[in-house]
Amino acid sequence: MIKVVGIGPGHQQYMIPMAAEAITKATVIIGYHYYFQFIQHLIDPNAVCIGKELSEEEKRAEIAIEHAQKGENVIVIGSGDASIYAMASIVYQKVAEQQLEIPVETVPGISAFITAGSKLGAILGHDFCCISLSDLMTPWTTIEKRIKAAAQGDFVTGLYNPRSKKRYWQLQALKNIYLEHREASTPVAICKQLGRTEENIQITTLGELNVEDVDMFSVVLIGNSQTFRYRDHLITPRGYLNRKPETGQEIQDASFREIVENLPENNLDKDHLWAAIRCIHTSGDFDYINYIETSKGAIEKWNDYLKNGGVIVTDVTMVKAGITRAFTGKYNNEVVCLLNDEETLKLAAEEGLTRSQAGIKRAAEKYPNALFVIGNAPTALIEIVDQVHEGIIQPIGIVGAPVGFINVIESKERLKMQKETSFALITERRGGSNFAAAIVNAAFTLDEVSKLELS
Repeated sequence: MIKVVGIGPGHQQYMIPMAAEAITKATVIIGYHYYFQFIQHLIDPNAVCIGKELSEEEKRAEIAIEHAQKGENVIVIGSGDASIYAMASIVYQKVAEQQLEIPVETVPGISAFITAGSKLGAILGHDFCCISLSDLMTPWTTIEKRIKAAAQGDFVTGLYNPRSKKRYWQLQALKNIYLEHREASTPVAICKQLGRTEENIQITTLGELNVEDVDMFSVVLIGNSQTFRYRDHLITPRGYLNRKPETGQEIQDASFREIVENLPENNLDKDHLWAAIRCIHTSGDFDYINYIETSKGAIEKWNDYLKNGGVIVTDVTMVKAGITRAFTGKYNNEVVCLLNDEETLKLAAEEGLTRSQAGIKRAAEKYPNALFVIGNAPTALIEIVDQVHEGIIQPIGIVGAPVGFINVIESKERLKMQKETSFALITERRGGSNFAAAIVNAAFTLDEVSKLELS
């Protein structure tokens, strides 16, 4: 029988009862000779103690197997937890490679990593990982990949074997990589000789970390982007006080903030940019910042018009449905769509028009100064722009977002030609009712720009 026992960081109060019991019953104890001082009070006087050097892990495992095959009650000790960068893996591996029938058991211990976490308070409050910087058995190229992944993944990171006389450069290399992904103010703790009389904990920052302060008896913990210091504690919030948005308004506000944080560089006017943000929100596609055009001040002008109860005319019911009713209800706006009226059907038949074109033509007679919003039919957009060009109507503005292939480009080129009428359009063949409605909703909500940090 072989038991691989974690004896904790050093102090007897950090050793769990299972480990203490295993040590007292052992007839053969194998481990790094330095560790025997921490368990001397538990060892049976008749037990055989075999101390080895740090680099002799494989030899320790072979000796354990040799004694276990003789029927001895063998334990292999290691500091911290036996399964974390300790002897468990090599013992199990050796037994498996030789296909032996020796029973093997791991007795857990309190790791240096966990001890450091408790000493620091709550640094391990969210996702974390451990990386060993020892390249004795793992190539540096592999270690470097893991470092980059942990840094990019924003993990709280525990570093084992961070530095020794011969391994003096790896920690500096890690620091340089982390500074590419984290603020220099990120909290860092150097925890030495945890659980022992020489225990020392130094709290610093990633930018100010002096690798010369770290030795082979240290565990280094690096906070994530949310970790902060309060007195002598490091705290990584789990999210209880920063819960995810739940209501529709909270979700929408959070979405807009995320969009703003990821916007490409631009020099758009704020009202134009707000319309673009609403279109990005509608589509989930940041490229729409390049697909929306507006005449100067159009969204701002429509904001005043709509808040004073201005009329909105749409080509199809889907655009009407997409305009937020809370806004139109608040400002008493009439939203008109004559697509399905009997008179529209009659006019379309008599003049050979599409229903959308006929509906817009009738609406233009009734509401010549309205905001016309075209989200589907290029024929409807052509009808309105032609009437403006001929001086028949003078609308407050035109939103042009028809989508498709036939007459779409031509209708939008007509709209761009208007110099006296404010417009907004979705370029090329892109668009649709949802984008047309999004632009109108942007005009209603232009005041919300003040809540966002727009440059």
